[in-house]
Amino acid sequence: MFEHEIAAAARTTDLLREAAAYRIVGEARKARRATLRGQEPRERVTGGGTRGARTAPRPA
Repeated sequence: MFEHEIAAAARTTDLLREAAAYRIVGEARKARRATLRGQEPRERVTGGGTRGARTAPRPA
């Protein structure tokens, strides 16, 4: 084999290994989402979406 053929084969092997790892991570995320769906929804930590909004002064 020529040097460029060896390099191409190594790149192909690396890409296949990286793609397999990417698929495994994606499957793990999907599985985690599926388990979280069964739990109660989380409550929001912040207020009712008025962050940064100014309110009118209250009459005395």
